[in-house]
Amino acid sequence: MSKESKKKESLLRNSGFQTILGSLLCIIIGLLIGYIVLVIINPGGAGKAIVAILKNFLYYPSAAAATKYLGTTLVKASALLMCSLSVLFAWKVGLFNIGAAGQYVVGVGACLYFGIGLGMPWYVCMLAAVVTAAFVGGISGALKAYFNVNEVISCIMLNWIGLYLVNMLLTGVKEQSTPYTKPLDSVNKSALLPNIGLDRVFSKNEFVTIGLPLAVMMAVIVWVVLEKTRFGFELKATGMNKNAAKYCGMREKRNIILTMVIAGGLAGFGAAIFYLTGIEQWMVQQTSVPAMGFNGIAAAFLGGSNPLGAILSSYFIQHITSGGTYVDKTMYCTQISDLISAFIIYLCGFVLFFKVWLNRLLDKREEKNK
Repeated sequence: MSKESKKKESLLRNSGFQTILGSLLCIIIGLLIGYIVLVIINPGGAGKAIVAILKNFLYYPSAAAATKYLGTTLVKASALLMCSLSVLFAWKVGLFNIGAAGQYVVGVGACLYFGIGLGMPWYVCMLAAVVTAAFVGGISGALKAYFNVNEVISCIMLNWIGLYLVNMLLTGVKEQSTPYTKPLDSVNKSALLPNIGLDRVFSKNEFVTIGLPLAVMMAVIVWVVLEKTRFGFELKATGMNKNAAKYCGMREKRNIILTMVIAGGLAGFGAAIFYLTGIEQWMVQQTSVPAMGFNGIAAAFLGGSNPLGAILSSYFIQHITSGGTYVDKTMYCTQISDLISAFIIYLCGFVLFFKVWLNRLLDKREEKNK
């Protein structure tokens, strides 16, 4: 076998490369299935609809407008990235944090109440969001560690408890004439995240703040902690087999609780870097948990459960989700982009099978060449 063939085979056997390749195949097949669904609904506009979803902000002919809406997509993607990190951090330790949505909601409630109701500056509001969301995550962790309560059950229950508690809390800081909370820019500008000049880069989009680089930085930190530290190794060892971890002298109960605390804090951080930009107000009559937390599950698995991969997958999920708003509403509903995302995520479950199939194929080729 030549050197070039050996290099090619070593690349194909690389787990990271296989994950990327598998994720790309999921995206392509998911988009293809989505297009077929569009054709079934209304064949006349299917081509334009799928192009609109993929173009998103490029829908605008003006470069300034496109750049501005790119900034908005990035702001939303940064919050999605934090929810994704929340899910994958717990997943790496053998826990399924479906409660990222509820922890995100609690973070929203804390940062907005501290900003609007108490008039606190942005860094205090951000800290409040992280601490309260971490506390909620810790409840699920403690129930799992001491009573072996499945974290999925406790997280789902806490999602709804958190939603209605936040609605009650923020009723006190809502506008009189609408069900939405008071805007930060008119009540307490000190609660808004500083933009450090990033708004000028994105055509004076004031919503682009330090939250964007902070989210990317946090993804790098999570990767370092999980892959390069003793602490991360202990957490992953506990997730693989908590009894073996206990036998080796690791504090398995503490590790489970700490994992959910950190996961909750990440989701709360996502809420802060999104709502403290002033981009949205909270509706206190909300009856469903925001999709941001659940989309974080999608982004986590599409990114191969890798913090760095989650940066790209979070942007992609948000890109096509935002792109759905440009679909012709007379032919299709805006949720068609969510349907395409769902197809892609379901297909991500086959990434493992793809990797097994690829390795078997490479093994057969290697045997033939001997």
